[in-house]
Amino acid sequence: MRFYSLDVFRGATVALMILVNNPGSWAHIYGPLKHAPWHGCTPTDLVFPFFLFAVGNALSFVMPRLQQGGATTFWKKVVKRTLLIFFIGLLLNWSPFVRWDGDVLQLKSIENLRIMGVLQRIALSYFFASIIVFYTGQRGAFFTGTVLLLLYWVLCLALGTPGDPFSISGWFGTELDKSILGKSHLYKGEGIPFDPEGLLSTFAPITQVIFGYLVGDYIQKKGKTYEMLTSLFVVATVLTATGLAWDLVFPINKKIWTSSYTMYTTGLALYTLTLMMYFIEFRNVKGWLGEFFNAFGKNPLFIFVLSGFLPRLLDLIRIPAGTTVDGTTRYIGPFKWYYETICTHIPGSTENGSLFYALTLIVFYWLICYWLDRKKIYIKV
Repeated sequence: MRFYSLDVFRGATVALMILVNNPGSWAHIYGPLKHAPWHGCTPTDLVFPFFLFAVGNALSFVMPRLQQGGATTFWKKVVKRTLLIFFIGLLLNWSPFVRWDGDVLQLKSIENLRIMGVLQRIALSYFFASIIVFYTGQRGAFFTGTVLLLLYWVLCLALGTPGDPFSISGWFGTELDKSILGKSHLYKGEGIPFDPEGLLSTFAPITQVIFGYLVGDYIQKKGKTYEMLTSLFVVATVLTATGLAWDLVFPINKKIWTSSYTMYTTGLALYTLTLMMYFIEFRNVKGWLGEFFNAFGKNPLFIFVLSGFLPRLLDLIRIPAGTTVDGTTRYIGPFKWYYETICTHIPGSTENGSLFYALTLIVFYWLICYWLDRKKIYIKV
């Protein structure tokens, strides 16, 4: 049984990922579209865990075929998909592979290439969650996921800086990332080498995928019944409340992906999905908004990669835009030209223009998704 609401949920998540990752200017963003500085959770901090939850939902539809095919089929397909997603993420970090050095295009060095990233986290979380589900079943997966959350909490307390284990400097995982990945290959957006998609902060995202799988499996087994819907609402309440209670001793934090953050965001994802299912599956309310997001849900990973790669590629096209402080010609790419020439003139605050730019990009990528869907082109990874 196929649930249209699951496709809409996944598509809406992808659209929001594009929105928060593509402002006209990072200096002009409305508060809800920013990540929490450290502890806490903004609407933007919900997007990535919602997507991992959706990855788990999708896994619940694929896993029966993998189990029927046996261990050989399972390992072949899961390893191949994991490596492909991870490698695409690595290429995305390196893209557009060349850069301007004066008037000459040169190959970008990989000396400081960031190894981890969003797609890499998706790949690793999918890989380990798949193994856990395949070999332990539903009950075993639930138990293992719970143990991972508790184990991560214990490790943070035991190996982190005493009295300050959840700060950016006190969190224990960065030292491992430095030793395995190397300082030069870590994210430095926080002002120091620290990767928000590091190796040890992958414990909890694995459980996020497992929870998504368990929900997807339960929905399929129960079917479109009010009992199923009510049960999901109750579970969403329990998860959200548990996350908020755990926050008192293990702060909700996306950048080190705490266990409380996993529980809290999974609860909110389940609330959102339950609400969508009620209106779409039970009340048959679809409308244009559902169709809009559904198009994104048909090619989610492809359109996410394209939204990260295309602006970087087009930035190689140099459009003169005045001069720099030292008198040399300033060049910008087509997307930046569109923002500075059109969007910055939107009436009101500068945040309006930045938001308008992001919204128009969503429409632009939706047109691509819509065309692919009409042509029945589905790019699977």
